[in-house]
This record gives sequence, structure tokens and C-alpha cells, in this order.
Amino acid sequence: MTASVRSIELTQIAASAADSKQASDLVALDVSGPLPLADVFFLASGRNERNVVAIGEEIIDRFAEQGVKILRREGLSEGRWALLDFGDVVVHVFHEEDRMYYSLERLWKDCPVVPIEVASSEASA
Repeated sequence: MTASVRSIELTQIAASAADSKQASDLVALDVSGPLPLADVFFLASGRNERNVVAIGEEIIDRFAEQGVKILRREGLSEGRWALLDFGDVVVHVFHEEDRMYYSLERLWKDCPVVPIEVASSEASA
């Protein structure tokens, strides 16, 4: 199985939103094979708690502009690890230290990477 076209479009919107708030280490993983409840995990890092919150809020706002409602939100107010569940796309915004500790990329290393494009050259595909 592969991620739907709509999930990939939403992932691109999330990447653009995160990039606009200076997020780093942008990674999107196609988890549709091992995880039937979602198509894509999108991961981004913030420099500090305020940056994590700003990134998460910007993603929520951009999705709302597209008519996509958030189903569940966890950890955004703490600014360490925000989990934003939009159904087919699940966004994880980490404080840099927590991202290294939890290392979700390692846990999902067998999943294909979804290419993303953003204006800055710092994002990884």
C-alpha cells in the first residue's frame, strides 16, 4: 500500500507550514503499509518550546484553511512533543532534544520516505 494523493498533498502543506516557522529536520514517512490507521507520519523539530507550539499551531491553521479538522491533539501546550492527528496524516512536532531521544525515524526505518519540497534548503526529503 502507498499513501494517498490527498495525504501527500496534506504532507506538503504541513511541510510548508513547518518551514514557515523555521522548523528543522522535516521528514515524512509512508506508514500506510504497517499502520492501517494513517498514511503518513510527518516529523519536524523546533528549537525550543515556543517554536514547537508555533509550528504546531501553524500546521493546524493551514489544515483548517483546507477544510481539514484535527481529530486529536496531544502535548502542544507543553511544547516538547506535539502529536497532531488529522486522520490520514499524523504530525509529530518535537523539541530537538526529545526528537533525538524518541527517534521515531529509527522505529519506522522500514517505511518509505515521502518526498517533500519547501522553500528553504534545510529540509530533508
